[in-house]
Amino acid sequence: MESSKPWYLSRTVWASLVTVAAALGGLMGMSIGASDQALMSEALLQIVTAVGGVIAVLSRLSATEKIG
Repeated sequence: MESSKPWYLSRTVWASLVTVAAALGGLMGMSIGASDQALMSEALLQIVTAVGGVIAVLSRLSATEKIG
């Protein structure tokens, strides 16, 4: 692998976090199916991507130096 991406844009990371959350929920009596876990992972990744885009735009708007 030559290129890299931030951890928060990794589907694997989000799927793993959702799996852990589902397991913890199962210990507390909540039941989350595999298809729901996949949907939650995808939704979280989309939210993180959107928030990252908003932060990038706001950061550029508040920058004090020109882009070279």
